[in-house]
Amino acid sequence: MPKILGGSIEAHRREVRARVFEVLRAQLYERGFDAITLSGIAADAGLGRTALYNHFPDKESLLIAFVEDEANRYVDRLTEAIAAQDDPAGQLATFVRLQLRVLAEYHLPPGTALESALAPSAYRRISAHADPITACLRDILAEGAAAGRWPAEDTGVLIPMITAALGSRQVIEVPSEQLERTIEAAVRFVLRAVGARELPDPALDLG
Repeated sequence: MPKILGGSIEAHRREVRARVFEVLRAQLYERGFDAITLSGIAADAGLGRTALYNHFPDKESLLIAFVEDEANRYVDRLTEAIAAQDDPAGQLATFVRLQLRVLAEYHLPPGTALESALAPSAYRRISAHADPITACLRDILAEGAAAGRWPAEDTGVLIPMITAALGSRQVIEVPSEQLERTIEAAVRFVLRAVGARELPDPALDLG
């Protein structure tokens, strides 16, 4: 019988998932999705292939579970950081910073490549995790307009333009020592794009 990690079945499941996700995170960054294999994940996680297959029968199911876990963690992190900002401009700046920092941390395929790599149902499950993030951005834009921090505009136009800009890896593919300066330039760009009348002090960022 395989060794039970953590003293219980549920603890074992959490430990296996944590190990596997840690390895997958590193391999996504180093190799990209196409080069990853379940056998390679199992070896680096110190698991037998059969043990891994008991949790994730294929690479697609592993990626879905990983993205769902990361998305849930990120939404919690984003919600907490934005709640710490009183001003909508500060909230929008925090949103931009977190989106770009997370993009710099992970190496998932861009949307179109990911869509072609997964079955339509799987891609829809992954895409669904953008909904609370989009809702958060919509609320920030609406609150900023209501507070007079920027002009009221159609969020149906603004949101896809902002998310497209923040989803481009070209923005954050810079030397590490230039990353924060690049992110701050992106913050200023987005705030000016929505018509912010005053830019927040980056020293107040808690994200």
